[in-house]
Amino acid sequence: MTISRERVLEELARIAVPGGGNLVSADLVRALSVESGVVRFVIEAADAAAARSLGPVEAEAQRALSALPGVEKVQIVTTAPTVPRGAPPKVTARSGGEGAPPSLKIGRHPTPQAGPAPVSGVARILAIGSGKGGVGKSTLTSNLAVALARKGRRVGLLDADIYGPSQPRMLGLTGQRPTSDGQMIEPLHAHGVTVMSLGLMMKEGEAVVWRGPMLMGALQQMLNQVKWGELDVLLVDLPPGTGDVQLSLCQKAQVSGAIIVSTPQDVALIDARRAIDMFDKLKTPVLGLVENMSTYICPNCGHEAHLFGHGGVAAEAAALGLPFLGEIPLNLDLRLSGDAGTPIAVGDGPVAQSFARLAERLIDGGMA
Repeated sequence: MTISRERVLEELARIAVPGGGNLVSADLVRALSVESGVVRFVIEAADAAAARSLGPVEAEAQRALSALPGVEKVQIVTTAPTVPRGAPPKVTARSGGEGAPPSLKIGRHPTPQAGPAPVSGVARILAIGSGKGGVGKSTLTSNLAVALARKGRRVGLLDADIYGPSQPRMLGLTGQRPTSDGQMIEPLHAHGVTVMSLGLMMKEGEAVVWRGPMLMGALQQMLNQVKWGELDVLLVDLPPGTGDVQLSLCQKAQVSGAIIVSTPQDVALIDARRAIDMFDKLKTPVLGLVENMSTYICPNCGHEAHLFGHGGVAAEAAALGLPFLGEIPLNLDLRLSGDAGTPIAVGDGPVAQSFARLAERLIDGGMA
């Protein structure tokens, strides 16, 4: 018999913790994995004293899970941060002017909340995801944001790829800094899009070395402590894969739906299916699929080539009963424009028109 993650969480929700609630409702479970009968997770307490008080809770979790059919081994670690919650490793939003930096810090443990909550002023949140890296998801997100803005939509872009934030470079914001009053962050604006990224608060090339809870806290702050204003749609550029950021976004915010980006070849589609399955499990509707790097047109002779195949994403969408939202070509100017900080969707050429068609599809479908 195979044990599921949902069954493990159900059992953990039966285990009471000091102060009320249970392991799940008190948001103490981190890095849960269930694979080949082995259950692993971390119980993360607020401080060392709380961790000591959770000794009996860890023992009860070990006993209860070991008794479940399909569980062969249980590995639990109880830990606590070396600094109090609310005082994490510091990445500071610095103002663009002189004087002391604002006191708001990005990167802390998430604050508890009852469930997914709306973001003030934001009508819709669209998650842009992919099962793997290298499929052009961030490039697509920045250009789609610009294309939507050119259609008259009020658009925001949240760069949630915290380990590899690339939107500041793609939108021409490298070196600029948001300002803060110590409570809320004033985002930046580029090409008609309101933008927030952790990359705006760091030196270019500086690494973020955080565990999962810090990522979750940072995402929560960038959702709720940014002055987004009144937006028709907020696009969230997710990191590759199916990890903590995706889970946190769907648990903390009222996500209207997800768009999956993939290249046409089988190896990319395998991971795209995993992303779709993840959003299904998180009860976030998948609004459709986009095929990126779909067709290459030689600029010299006009020959059309399909370097990664063609039509694989459309076929996958049909097989899954999901909308196919469109194709974006493989194009050198698309890459060059992103590196230069001026998305190609700002212009009116054939590639820009492909993003305009995608934006129209989303608007006509009531998705943006």
